[in-house]
Amino acid sequence: MVKLIHTLADHGDDVNCCAFSSSLLATCSLDKTIRLYSLIDFTELPYSPLKFHTYAVHCCCFSPSGHILASCSTDGTTVLWSTQNGQTLAVMQQPGGSPVRVCRFSPDSTCLVSGAADGTVVLWNAQSYKSYRCSSVKDGSLMACAFSPNGNLFVTGSSCGDLTVWDDKMRCLHSEKAHDLGITCCDFSSQPVSGFELKYKSTLSGHCAPVLACAFSHDGQMLVSGSVDKSVIIYDTNTQNILHTLTQHTRYVTTCAFAPNTLLLATGSMDKTVNIWQFDQETHCQARSMEDQLKQFTEDWSEEDVSMWLCAQGLKDLVGIFKTNNIDGKELLSLTKESLADDLKIESLGLRSKVLRKIEELRTKVKSLSSGIPDEFICPITRELMKDPVIASDGYSYEKEAMENWISKKKRTSPMTNLVLPSVVLTPNRTLKMAINRWLETHQK
Repeated sequence: MVKLIHTLADHGDDVNCCAFSSSLLATCSLDKTIRLYSLIDFTELPYSPLKFHTYAVHCCCFSPSGHILASCSTDGTTVLWSTQNGQTLAVMQQPGGSPVRVCRFSPDSTCLVSGAADGTVVLWNAQSYKSYRCSSVKDGSLMACAFSPNGNLFVTGSSCGDLTVWDDKMRCLHSEKAHDLGITCCDFSSQPVSGFELKYKSTLSGHCAPVLACAFSHDGQMLVSGSVDKSVIIYDTNTQNILHTLTQHTRYVTTCAFAPNTLLLATGSMDKTVNIWQFDQETHCQARSMEDQLKQFTEDWSEEDVSMWLCAQGLKDLVGIFKTNNIDGKELLSLTKESLADDLKIESLGLRSKVLRKIEELRTKVKSLSSGIPDEFICPITRELMKDPVIASDGYSYEKEAMENWISKKKRTSPMTNLVLPSVVLTPNRTLKMAINRWLETHQK
């Protein structure tokens, strides 16, 4: 399931681009501004909007560290901003002053590429802010650019439909016609790229009008696209099936982006809005490997990741306390009832109990994924491998004894939804039990 959780409507004109860092969302518009929002509650930062460009801002992107934001404009400039205070770090003028349509940082943050309407491509040194190399495509305007995951090459797309591959020294490695009516966007998945040979793989269908934007999720398991038909489509890249179609925008969808560490998607439109969508874990796991799931629940979370997790668990009021105490992923998993009371000074017993319950669910998730147990085999109540699974009237499967105890103590509420159960009848889930037994035979000796 994907649900709309927030709509940003601060821009005064078409939204052209949106981009995530680990803690921020940036948007830019025909209204000449760039706006920055916190991912914790989607409030606009005090120094936003960023104003410098004298014409429309076409693209914005964060450096991999998230400390620098780049924006480019019809005014012929690419501007670097500090995300700490919104100050201008550098203004880089495109040769000839041509309108700049796209900009992208290399994965190691050392370089920045800008592409312009006259076909020029500039590789900038992101430390000295000076031009390192400059070249151009044969025909058309530069409309799209993307770096490979290891940064040893990048591709550009033009309004004439040419897809061009460049190495990190700005040498043209390959160029071919990819689309008859021009390229509006391109992106690399996170899968490693070796060599530079381009081979056609497949065509994803679903839109009934030109596609204006596309982006891979950071694990490479999903692809999202936005179109003139006003819709957003999310694909499973492994099966190429459509997972979701989103139709809330009222005009062309011009941009889309996945957040790097959370299950969020942003889509922007000519309707002047940016919609923020959230995936539930079940939907996201349809397109994730077990290894990727495990990574989502490790000790590697930053303090910002913990803050976003708290918000997702309905514990937004604790964000300030956790940040004050510098609680990162490792600290989160080590919290106890004593540390919550004595160190974090959380006075409410009910609140402490809720936090501990959520942390225990997180620990169990890590344990189950580490052992390779599929999550659907884990009882939502005990968080252990089910031996005698039953289906309750809420549609979920539970360990029989645990669910019977739950019903007797909780007065017929669902452990998953907290709603009253239509019935207390428990039906044996023989199909799931057989699947668990087969898994045990395969994975245990």
